[in-house]
Amino acid sequence: MKKKVLIVSSILALLILAGLYTTKFSGQIKPSETASVKSLPSVSVAVAKSGAISRTIETDGTVEAARIARMSSPAEGPILNCGASVREGDRVKRGQQLICIGRDKTINALMTAAQADLIREKGELVRVKKLVENGAIPGDQLEIAQVRYENVKAQLARIEENRTDFLIRAPWSGVVSKVMVVEGDYVAPRTPLVEIFDPASLVVRFAIPEAESLNVHIGNGHTISITLDAYPGKTFPARIIRIYPRLDPSTRTRLIEASLSEDVSLTPGLFARIKLNVETHEKTVLVPEEAVLVNTKGERLAYVIRGGKAFARKVSTGIEASRFIEILGGVKPGEQIVVAGNEKLKDGMKVKLLEKKNKMAKTTAVGTPK
Repeated sequence: MKKKVLIVSSILALLILAGLYTTKFSGQIKPSETASVKSLPSVSVAVAKSGAISRTIETDGTVEAARIARMSSPAEGPILNCGASVREGDRVKRGQQLICIGRDKTINALMTAAQADLIREKGELVRVKKLVENGAIPGDQLEIAQVRYENVKAQLARIEENRTDFLIRAPWSGVVSKVMVVEGDYVAPRTPLVEIFDPASLVVRFAIPEAESLNVHIGNGHTISITLDAYPGKTFPARIIRIYPRLDPSTRTRLIEASLSEDVSLTPGLFARIKLNVETHEKTVLVPEEAVLVNTKGERLAYVIRGGKAFARKVSTGIEASRFIEILGGVKPGEQIVVAGNEKLKDGMKVKLLEKKNKMAKTTAVGTPK
């Protein structure tokens, strides 16, 4: 019995010594604190910065001519080969004959007769004037001769105008884009014949949505960059030169014309990609787009780290571009904003930060009470 009591006493003594040893050499270990750190939600943060952000529109467009002349037939007759017919791609000068319409024999005969009448009436006017000056005839005869001469002169002018209906000429210098008839075709009045365009009037036309229709202005107030498939790898600056006054009711878009700032050879129909800077805000607060959440009430929130805790802030936002969001209120530059792990956070919750250094992730506990 004494032996058993001695063994139990020895075991108790060993346990007491082991406990004292652990307390002395293990330091101030607090298991509850270690477990608490491990259970904290992990988050990644970014620093809110001050910078500039721009809102842009990206759309497609087409190179088109702003100055086009579509000429139709003013008279009836067949298309003739008068040695001056043109084809697509021809460059023409102002007044150059483009197309001839036949059946002008009658008008030519009338013109010849009117020219002869004008010569006769002019001679008669000169004769009557001399007679009146010599007192051989009364002065009212001169007035009658003058009226007859002016009437024949006006008749000849009308015939000359009608004669030009059979000769289609270029109203200004340009390039022939379409010829809608060929030799031998019989055309009626107002039949489309030929189309020309002014190469100096080539512009890039594109449409913007209704929501942005009042945010663009003529001039250099907007930064525009245009890329053309015909010039791969190149970007051309441009400026807005025309804004159409009404929206297209079918597409709810507004047509815009832009002119390239560089002298580039263009062709109607070229496909263009447009990037239009609508507005730019300087020296504003910027955070990554992942930092902003929307709660069930539709409010926008961002979690700010302060004293090892994540605090929810209601924020008002502005421009969103290039994976950044402009913060108009709620966050200041230099504050740490949660960008990952913020989905399940609550206001005032303690967190631990995930820091990346030398491409290796390291977990650092923050907010451990002293």
